[in-house]
Amino acid sequence: MPILDARHDFGHPVEPDSAWSESYYFNAYDPVTDTGLFTRIGIRPNEGTMDVGLSLWLPGAELAAVRGVRPQREMTDDGLAVGGVRYERLAPMERWRLTCDAEAVVVDLRGARPPRPAPVAVDLTFKALTPAIGSDGQGRSGTGASAETRQHVGKGHLEQAGRWSGWIEADGVRYELVQARGNRDKSWGPRRWGGPRMWRWFSINVGDDVHFGGIRIGTDAGDLHRGWVWRDGGFASIRSWDVRTELEPDGLTHRVTHVHATDAGGRVHVLRGDVLRIAPVPHEVGGRRTILNEGLARWTYEGREGFGIAEYLHQLDAEGRPVVPIE
Repeated sequence: MPILDARHDFGHPVEPDSAWSESYYFNAYDPVTDTGLFTRIGIRPNEGTMDVGLSLWLPGAELAAVRGVRPQREMTDDGLAVGGVRYERLAPMERWRLTCDAEAVVVDLRGARPPRPAPVAVDLTFKALTPAIGSDGQGRSGTGASAETRQHVGKGHLEQAGRWSGWIEADGVRYELVQARGNRDKSWGPRRWGGPRMWRWFSINVGDDVHFGGIRIGTDAGDLHRGWVWRDGGFASIRSWDVRTELEPDGLTHRVTHVHATDAGGRVHVLRGDVLRIAPVPHEVGGRRTILNEGLARWTYEGREGFGIAEYLHQLDAEGRPVVPIE
């Protein structure tokens, strides 16, 4: 996986596929205030829309969610604003600013209280700690799982670790971030949520100097492994993700994720992710039901503690069970 240059932080030529998408994603977590976010904005010019989802981790077990969509029939490099949420590119591949002033729906992820409306506001700046690592989507399309993935999850992709500064506010209470880190990613190409049979996506930050990102995607042609590790001032590609999961009693929600990530040099990185809370994100397209469980996790690696995401996507059968058994 190469390091990508700054031009990939802008829009790419739109291809005819009706599901063509250019999307930006960010996550953050601050263990001091127990707050953070995950958010994605997607431009789908062939469908004529730009949509946003912003979810704020609030202290304890609450999640504040903002959703919005607006017309957008051309690819755009700026004006990334929907429903009171705005993304600003301050310096390509270096700094982004996220702001929000909107009404959210706050849910208790334990189900102890009913959902409620609340005003939320955000003013945060992401400053990169690593280069952007990924695939530019050029060259051969590959065969098997690689070719199938390009039709459903995107042709090009980058990921980058960084630190956050600024604040999150909900119900008039402001939380100034202290030790917030997170990753961002950007994807371009066809995006069909019902395409992959499953995926396991990891976004992990252990201090300012050790970071992991990557995915194992299940397709009809087999599993595709992609990813990277940044440590000792440089990066290596991850060639395989060996995952073992401890589940909640429902048999669907992950509680602990055990990961052995083998890099291109043959080094095996052993990580454990204890899930702090899960935000389920459902999709249903063409009668196919998908659940994306965004897991905020505390990670341990070589005696150190970090935080990040363990994201599991499942396609569900008629009884609501994963089509691919959870390993």
